[in-house]
Amino acid sequence: MFAMTATRRLALAVAVLAASVVVQPVVQQAQAASEIAAVVNRTPITSTDVARRAAFLRLQRQKSDTKTAREAMVDEVLKRQEIARVKMSVSTDDVDQAFQRFSASNKMTPQQMGQVLDRAGVGVEHFKNYIAVQMSWPRLVNARYGGARGRMSSQELVTRMMENKEKPVTTEYFLQQIIFVVPAAKRNAILGKRQQEANASRSKFPGCDQSKEFAATMRDVSVRSLGRVLAPELPEEWKPLIEKASGGTTATRVTDRGVEFLAICNQRQVSDDFAAEVVFRAEDLTKAQKEGANPNEKKYLDELRGKAQIDYR
Repeated sequence: MFAMTATRRLALAVAVLAASVVVQPVVQQAQAASEIAAVVNRTPITSTDVARRAAFLRLQRQKSDTKTAREAMVDEVLKRQEIARVKMSVSTDDVDQAFQRFSASNKMTPQQMGQVLDRAGVGVEHFKNYIAVQMSWPRLVNARYGGARGRMSSQELVTRMMENKEKPVTTEYFLQQIIFVVPAAKRNAILGKRQQEANASRSKFPGCDQSKEFAATMRDVSVRSLGRVLAPELPEEWKPLIEKASGGTTATRVTDRGVEFLAICNQRQVSDDFAAEVVFRAEDLTKAQKEGANPNEKKYLDELRGKAQIDYR
């Protein structure tokens, strides 16, 4: 999910806005005659984009003048470009599910939430683009700067363990990813059938040692070894499914690739130095996210800005 602080602010604003039918005039004007407000590495940002972001900032009770909204859009485009470059974007289904959860948390259907966002001058597409970046960007930062796999020196690690008075324990998993491939061109036609096939295959899964032979008996099924993954490193979208797994496999998920589930080849409790480092870094990351101040995010974004060609109009 996207940042909880933003979610709380937006939820409060949505509750008030739901009774309103006023469309922000600035958005109406921008939609009537949209112009280029900035170009970021050849990607244009229109005045409509800026107006929608200003409306969105107002919903979050943040500063929402045109300059602030334009800079927020420049940052978002830079993040989106980098996410696309390294191919670490969440799937459309992940975004849709996040939107559905947000709507439900505000006691609305997605359709009702869409109407509220339209009345606010934000729009569903703009909001979903924001969700996609907010879900993908932390992964990118973690991958770039270590995240839960941090890069502590031996002295830092020893100091933390002395402060804790004992070495932390976490769960170690060895995982395989089973993918029932769904070509994009056939997605609407066969996705439901592929999901049924994936669900049915879980009860017959023979274990990780025979997984490739098992996949070979079915059409367009691939197996990918994920190796050793510690609990703090589990991707957010898979974590609850792994924790609730039964019979050695997780429930299925629809992704951009098709329908997937994970096989848990082995799991055990570990407390070695590497596990301790991962736990400590995960704790630091969680603390930073709660405080809304992950210094690596700013560092990464500043680097992208320094290399980018940004033309303000």
